[in-house]
Amino acid sequence: MKLIILDRDGVINHDSPDYIKSPDEWHPIEGSLEAIARFHQAGWKVVVASNQSGLARKLFDAPTLSKIHTKIRSSLVSLGGAIDAFFICPHGPDEGCDCRKPKPGLFHDIARRFDISLQDVPAVGDSLRDLQASHALGCQPWLVETGNGMKTRSQKGLPENVKFARNLTDVADQLLTPRP
Repeated sequence: MKLIILDRDGVINHDSPDYIKSPDEWHPIEGSLEAIARFHQAGWKVVVASNQSGLARKLFDAPTLSKIHTKIRSSLVSLGGAIDAFFICPHGPDEGCDCRKPKPGLFHDIARRFDISLQDVPAVGDSLRDLQASHALGCQPWLVETGNGMKTRSQKGLPENVKFARNLTDVADQLLTPRP
């Protein structure tokens, strides 16, 4: 099985320092939905692993988060795309959970759910914590320049094996285009 793991805010959709608190505030990054559709059409499983501390901060509730994810899924239907699962951490940064990235709990959950090793599975993020969490389980971390990606690129502590891409479209081009 081919699997790709995506962060949500800053990779699929535009991020906001005020959080994405409603479906109306969710706006895809140009080309991201088409890239997800390409992965889906090529037979890949597409999953999202996302910190959603807005739940713990009471900025939105679980039904609202579900509506945001429904909007994402609905937006993909006309493009022939799908997201197979959303894995979220609902905790705040001070709660000490194991699922909040940079800890790898969400990635452990993905491995259990799909009953696979995540060794070399591409995991796309725009922050250092995304890369650290995926690297801990042997994923192939990808850093996109969207969202916080340009700022992250200059930070210390990037995994040695990180791959770089302009955006999710570039990731799809690199992973889905046959190499001679």
